[in-house]
Amino acid sequence: MKPTLTFGHQLGPLLVWVDIDSSVNLSLQADKRAHHNALERKRRDHIKDSFSSLRDSVPVLQGEKQSVKQASRAQILDKATDYIQYMRRKNHTHQQDIDDLKKQNAMLEQQGECGLKAQGQLQVQEVRALEKAKGNTTLQPNYSSSDSSWYTNPKGSTVSAFDGGSDSSSESEPEESPNRKKLRVEPS
Repeated sequence: MKPTLTFGHQLGPLLVWVDIDSSVNLSLQADKRAHHNALERKRRDHIKDSFSSLRDSVPVLQGEKQSVKQASRAQILDKATDYIQYMRRKNHTHQQDIDDLKKQNAMLEQQGECGLKAQGQLQVQEVRALEKAKGNTTLQPNYSSSDSSWYTNPKGSTVSAFDGGSDSSSESEPEESPNRKKLRVEPS
């Protein structure tokens, strides 16, 4: 210990023994307290900023920063909880809609594939029928006719280009064979 001279108001000079280690210890305690206070101030500022950010994130509370009566922290937490629950319900509804649309899309794709297969089969059948008709009948233009939609098939009968290759003569009219002779019938 080291003696220190101090002056009192009424007593005059006093000799006080001061421990140097204790003064250093008091200085360290003051530094620790200041550091602790700074950390605590930083923590409080962080909490305050977090509540402000949360208040600004909740649509019901947006803009209350400028209002005269700001929401308390409890009100901010309450409204934020309500908003989170609302958004969860909304997300759940949207997810159900997405799942329903995926199911409908899969069904439509399946129906489309079936429809394409059926349409493809019909097209194949039509092509085969046309190929078969082409093999049986060769259409040659009949230039003596004024209508260019009429053709003569190899049998010599006139065929319309629009009737699918049927003869122009009707079934009710008997076809005359070129090798047969007509009988002449006289009235009696």
